[in-house]
Amino acid sequence: MTPDVSVIATSSLGDRSYLASDGRVAVVVDPQRDVDRILYLAGTKGVRITHVVETHLHNDYVSGGLELARLAGARYLVAAADDVRFDREPVADGDTVAVSDALRLRAVATPGHTFHHLSYVLDEAAAGGWQPVGVFTGGSLLFGTTGRTDLLGRRHAHDLAHRQHDSARRLADLLPDGTQVWPTHGFGSFCSASQADAPDSTIGRERRVNPVLRLAADDFVAETLAGLDAYPAYYAHLGAANAAGPAPVDLTPVARADAAELRDRLAAGQWVVDLRHRKAYAESHLAGTVALGLDGPMSTWLGWLIDWGAPLTLLAETPEQVADAQRELARIGIDRPAAQATGAPERWAARPEQLRRLPVADFPALAAARAGHPPAGLPAPDVVLDVRMTNEWTAGHLDGAVHVPLPELPNRLADVPAGTVWVHCGSGYRATVAASLLANAGREVVVIDDRFERAGTRPTETDNRTEET
Repeated sequence: MTPDVSVIATSSLGDRSYLASDGRVAVVVDPQRDVDRILYLAGTKGVRITHVVETHLHNDYVSGGLELARLAGARYLVAAADDVRFDREPVADGDTVAVSDALRLRAVATPGHTFHHLSYVLDEAAAGGWQPVGVFTGGSLLFGTTGRTDLLGRRHAHDLAHRQHDSARRLADLLPDGTQVWPTHGFGSFCSASQADAPDSTIGRERRVNPVLRLAADDFVAETLAGLDAYPAYYAHLGAANAAGPAPVDLTPVARADAAELRDRLAAGQWVVDLRHRKAYAESHLAGTVALGLDGPMSTWLGWLIDWGAPLTLLAETPEQVADAQRELARIGIDRPAAQATGAPERWAARPEQLRRLPVADFPALAAARAGHPPAGLPAPDVVLDVRMTNEWTAGHLDGAVHVPLPELPNRLADVPAGTVWVHCGSGYRATVAASLLANAGREVVVIDDRFERAGTRPTETDNRTEET
């Protein structure tokens, strides 16, 4: 029978895990830390997890592999060359692992994203012997791109990019065109060199569209390295955590905070994060809080911006939203928030004057304001601040705008010129985060909650120096 391969998507981080089974036993590839959803899926399918596989030591999330293998009583396959501090079944290039009479895995060394990266070919038994169904490629061959090669340091990026090219070609030479490609990264993850261009793919499709299979090695390396932008600061902690062996996740509710405690935490300079949608935040919020709505990649930006290990308090409309945030944050190693509060901003404020709002506009309003005709109730802009990433800025930006990428803003608030700031990003999510940080620093700010495609951009050939203000 054709194996059943289920995708367990973690859209907030841009990753996928997989559960592949023959209807009786199953193998799990690259599980996220919250393994309860994988165990639930296996239960609904009536299969027993016998193998848990890691393609590499991940930098963008804390792995659940060690804990899942323990809970399921499964064999835990990790590259033999990886230096880890837990028991695992070491795997190397060319190893074949029998999953059942109907399924097997073949390990293929595919260095590039990391030095010891492995891909796993899933074979099914056929009348004429074994035949490949698909390949779990982790951070090697992705949909229309590859995994980035600079996560182990810029000094290794060039060498790893060459290895990435060789690895992708090896897979393409090894496997027939109809073989499914099942990557872990590439769906919004900063582990991807660029973003996925399709919902699924095959080796044959990648031959046609993927630059790694269409460009010569030197051209691919140059193009890849030129396209790399910054990646989240918390990545520095996760590779080490995965090598050490992550502890089981604790998703039990955290202590509740009343208005007085929230006031004290804000006064102490702690991070108090409002998880509501940015429109609700703009309408009314507790002064001093940071807007990081659950409707966007909250955990990525919070993990990037916050000082690692700093106390964190979560505000949301419902306990379920706090629980969702805890789950997302645990995936990147932020395990236990200090406190939580739910309800409406009026319940979080000790006094009415602690409540604040943010003016909101769109790009046509900005154009009118810059022409000397600001909409009623909105202050004229002295500064237009663009908080997108450097690659986005280079692709096109507004004349006269100041560029400070959002990850740099907490340490570069003094670089934003004086006056009223109208702040934008690509959609409004990051602009609202930035506006909350600016307002907390005492700046008058207007959020541009609009798609950048409506802004009217101009292409530029400027280099990264254009981000300096």
